Amino acid sequence: MRSVRARAALGATLVVAVALIGAGLAVLLVLRANLIDQADLQAEVAAREVAGALATGTPYADVELDDDEDHPVQVTDEEDRVVLVSKDLRAVTGTGATGVTPVPSASAGATPAPDDDDDGDDDDQDDDRSRPGRGEVSSDDPDFSDGTATVDRTTADYRFAAVEATTPDGVTLTVYAGAPLAAEQEAVNTVRGAMLTGLPVLLVVVAGVTWLVTRRALRPVEGIRQEMAAITASEDLARRVPEPDSRDEIAALARTTNETLTVLEASVERQRRFVADASHELRSPIASLRTQLEVAEAHPELLDLPGAVADTVRLQVLAADLLLLARLDAGEKPGGGTVELGALVREEVSQRTGDRIAVAVEVPEGGAFEVNGSRGQLSRVIGNLLDNAQRHAEGSVAVSVAADGRGVRVEVRDDGAGVPEEERERIFERFVRLDDARSRDDGGAGLGLAIARDVAARHGGTLTVHRADEGGAAFRLWLPRPA
Repeated sequence: MRSVRARAALGATLVVAVALIGAGLAVLLVLRANLIDQADLQAEVAAREVAGALATGTPYADVELDDDEDHPVQVTDEEDRVVLVSKDLRAVTGTGATGVTPVPSASAGATPAPDDDDDGDDDDQDDDRSRPGRGEVSSDDPDFSDGTATVDRTTADYRFAAVEATTPDGVTLTVYAGAPLAAEQEAVNTVRGAMLTGLPVLLVVVAGVTWLVTRRALRPVEGIRQEMAAITASEDLARRVPEPDSRDEIAALARTTNETLTVLEASVERQRRFVADASHELRSPIASLRTQLEVAEAHPELLDLPGAVADTVRLQVLAADLLLLARLDAGEKPGGGTVELGALVREEVSQRTGDRIAVAVEVPEGGAFEVNGSRGQLSRVIGNLLDNAQRHAEGSVAVSVAADGRGVRVEVRDDGAGVPEEERERIFERFVRLDDARSRDDGGAGLGLAIARDVAARHGGTLTVHRADEGGAAFRLWLPRPA
C-alpha cells in the first residue's frame, strides 16, 4: 500500500462501494415501501368490500369472498370472537384473533328484510317503524399489520388491513383481509441478488480502471524520479528532467524541477567561482607576507614592517568580507532594531579621518530617516560605498540622505570617470574589478560592492548605480521605512 497507484485504486474502490451500497439500500427500501403500499391498498379494498356487504345486512353465509389464496378474510365481533373466515383458511397470525372456526353468535345473520306491505297502507310512519336500520363502514384509515396465513396447506406472508363495520343490528365487526407479500418478497430478493452479483464485478472494474489510469498518469513522475536519481548519482547539474507535453500538474512539476535545477546549478557554479576567487585573493597577501617574514628571518635589517602590517590588515579585511558573504549566503537575517540613517551617515563620515578627499555630508536637519535592520551591516554598506568613491574620485565625494517615497535614499557621489552603462550590473558581482591595471593593493578584492548589494537585498532594499551630476558615479541605496 506504499504505492500511490494502490492507494488510489483502493480509495476509489471504497468510495464507489460505499456509494453503491448506500444507493442499493435506498433502492431496496423504496421498492419494498412501494410494494407494501400496493399490498395495503389491495388488502384495504378487499376488507372494505366484505365490510360493505356486512353493513348492508348480508348474512354471513351469503357474503362473497375473493380468492382465498389472494385475500384471506377473517371477521371478528366486539369480543374478538371469529364469526366469519375464508373457506380454506387453516391458520392465521397477525390479526385480532388466531381462530379460524366461526363460533355461534346471536347475530349470526343479518335481520331479514321486511315483507311487502300487503294491506296497501300508505302510512309512512308505520313503515319507518317496521323497516330495520342500515349499518355502516368506518371511514377511518384501516390498521395494517404483517402476519401469515395457511390456506389449503400453503403458508405465506400477508399484509392485513383491519376495517370496522356496523351491521343493521348494531353489532360492530372487524374485518381482516390480507394481501400476499410473495410478489414483494420476490421482487426485493431479485433486485438484491442482482445487486450482490453486480457489485463485486463493478468494484473490480473500478479498481482496474483506477489502477491503469493512475499508472498512466504517474508514468511521467517515474521518468522525473529516474532522471533526478541519475543527476544525483552523476552530480551533473546541467542535466534536466523530461517535461511532458501535457499541461497538467505533472508538467508544472517537471518545469518547476528544471527551474530549481537551473537555480541550483547557478548557485553551485557561483560557489565554485567564489571559492576559487577567494583562494586566489588569499594566496597573494599570504605569499607576500611569507616572503617578507622569510627575508626578515635571514636578514633582519631588511624587514619591511609596514608592508607586513599592510598585508596582515588586508588579510584581516578579506577574511571579514568572506565571513560576511558566507553568512549572507546562508540566509542570515538582519536584526530587528531601528537605525536612523542620517545619524549613521554622520557617524561613519566622522570616523574617516584618513581619507584623501573630504566627504561632503548632506543630511536635512530635523529629518527622521529610520529603517529596520542591522546597524553594523548598514554601516558596512555606507563604508564600502565611501571607500569605492574615494578610490575613483578626482576631487570631490559627497553623501546625501533624503526621503524617497515609502523609504529612505542614501546617495554616494564622486567626480571620477563613472561606470560605463554596460558594466553597471557586473560591478556588483564578486571579485570584479573594472580597472585591470589597478593593483590589488589599491583596488581591493572586488567584494565591497557585492557585499553592499547583498546587505541591501537582505534588508528589503536596493542598490543601483547611476551617473552623478558631477560626472562620476552615483550609488543609490534605498531602504524601506518601518511598517
